[in-house]
Amino acid sequence: MARLTTPSSQAAALRSSVAYVQDVATSTVLFSKNEDTVRPIASISKLMTALVVVDANLPMDEMLDVTDDDIDRLRHASSRLPVGSRLSRADMLHVALMSSENRAAHALGRYYPGGMPAFVRAMNEKARELGMLDTHFVEPTGLSSENVSSPRDLVRLLRAASQRPLIHRYTTDTEYDVEMRKGRTQTFRNTNALVRNADWDIKVSKTGYINEAGECLVMMVRINGRDLAIVLLDSQGKYSRVADAVRIRKFVQNEVAML
Repeated sequence: MARLTTPSSQAAALRSSVAYVQDVATSTVLFSKNEDTVRPIASISKLMTALVVVDANLPMDEMLDVTDDDIDRLRHASSRLPVGSRLSRADMLHVALMSSENRAAHALGRYYPGGMPAFVRAMNEKARELGMLDTHFVEPTGLSSENVSSPRDLVRLLRAASQRPLIHRYTTDTEYDVEMRKGRTQTFRNTNALVRNADWDIKVSKTGYINEAGECLVMMVRINGRDLAIVLLDSQGKYSRVADAVRIRKFVQNEVAML
């Protein structure tokens, strides 16, 4: 695999402890920092959840209920989907990807043929199928720190996700209105502020956060006519992952474009 040497000053400027950028067409590594790390990936897990759901060809108009089983009892994360909410599988997938709704992701796993155990098995089987040898999943939301992966594996995940039009659409939508109970409409927004920035051409996007993972962001983006996979893990500070993505884009535009 071809690679460029990442200047130490550029790597040190990032608030993310792990950073990895690869040209999708050539597999050239354009930027790397702690690329051999295997660590928790938080809600980046939902990209694999989406792959399993989409590839299973389940009816997207089937209505799924949010139940007590979908409540997060590990971290007590908040949710805008109260118990009793009823959404189509498509809408569950949409808000799980775009707004990182944990109850939606959990419900998608629960409604999979064979239930949650079969769904988690399918996640790990899909990881092996994609060659993600550093990756392991125990549940579909990313709330567990036992969902782990490496930068190189996450590039493989981004490549696969970018080939599913529904995942491209749902992860890059800026916002989406969902009809809830009693005719009420709830607006969900994308957790990645960069999708609202017209200067960015984003093909796939997913954010994530738990304490053990730090702030995380993975994207497939087009920069200077090249499709690039960007992986940022364990970033410190609420806005640091976005700032790091901006720094990396400037590096690619200014330095890599000269090669």
